[in-house]
Amino acid sequence: QVQLVESGGDLVQPGGSLRLSCAASGFTFSSYVMSWYRQAPGKERELVARIFPSSGTTNYADSVKGRFTISRDNAKKTIYLQMTNLKPEDTAVYYCSAGFLPPVYWGQGTQVTVSS
Repeated sequence: QVQLVESGGDLVQPGGSLRLSCAASGFTFSSYVMSWYRQAPGKERELVARIFPSSGTTNYADSVKGRFTISRDNAKKTIYLQMTNLKPEDTAVYYCSAGFLPPVYWGQGTQVTVSS
């Protein structure tokens, strides 16, 4: 059974930092492109960052470049999203996904709220 379980979401002040984690099971993690998406209220889900399985190549949305870092640990079957200098517009439910164009597996999401 495929599972993607996100954790680490929280309420944080503007300028703060958070690290999200996504633990995977039930598929060959090391072979999959892994991504973080987010969906804010009233908006469409958007790609935040992705990481390729072999090269470790990363892609980022323009809005998070320089502030967010995606990484993966194939031994732990886990990906991470280190978020710094958070802004109110980063408030959203963050989802982990596996697969590439389109993702085939999704987690349930973790809420990130940036507010003073």
